[in-house]
Amino acid sequence: MNIVVCVKYVPDAQADRTFSPDDNTTDRENVDGLLSELDEYPVEEALKLADATDGKVIVLTVGPEDATDAARKALQMGAHEAVHVQDDAIHGSDALATSKVLAAAIAKLEYDLILTGMASTDGSMGVVPAMLAERLGLPQITLASELTIEGGKAVIRRDNDASTEIIEASLPAVVSVTDQINEPRYPSFKGIMAAKKKPLQTWSLEDLGLSADEVGSAAAWTTVTSVAERPARTAGQVVTDEGDGGAKLVEFLAGAKLV
Repeated sequence: MNIVVCVKYVPDAQADRTFSPDDNTTDRENVDGLLSELDEYPVEEALKLADATDGKVIVLTVGPEDATDAARKALQMGAHEAVHVQDDAIHGSDALATSKVLAAAIAKLEYDLILTGMASTDGSMGVVPAMLAERLGLPQITLASELTIEGGKAVIRRDNDASTEIIEASLPAVVSVTDQINEPRYPSFKGIMAAKKKPLQTWSLEDLGLSADEVGSAAAWTTVTSVAERPARTAGQVVTDEGDGGAKLVEFLAGAKLV
């Protein structure tokens, strides 16, 4: 089974993240990046499925030059190959354009299953898997906390607040997984060394048959129009109970229009 895993290079959530003053896109120059934590789960799941089926895991990422680090991390975990779509024109792409680039790249690959995380840890929109399935004309099942492959079908368990759903889709399909599905492995020293010799291709828009005017800020359907720093935290109000604490609390909440 050939499995394509879409991963994203994101700013480190532990660092101060800002927007570029020029175009309100995520500032990637002044912060370290890494493989989106939520994308480690589909990588791990793909590795398990590949081990069980003598299959192959191909990691696909779209992003600037440094996005190679995200693909490299997946290779260190055990993925067999990686593709990095890099082109200056992609800068500023929204979810629609990103799904177009991913779909064009996947169309050049041989696959039985496409795995994604439930969302990226920067944009957190969670819409790209659905857009990708639509562009590829494939069924999609989302938020899998368990995944099995049975008789040419992907079968998932999706846990809700009040119920558990069992959903299946014919392969090939797009499946997004949650952080409940497994425990991603840490790259071993052997894996880190082996990753240096694994194939990592870099494709441009031209390689995908796409033009610059189909992606980037100019083609985006959604853009960030303005940003502002979050106001600094202010000291809270202490309500001292002198026998009238309940009344004071209600008065405070009413003043804040919370009751």
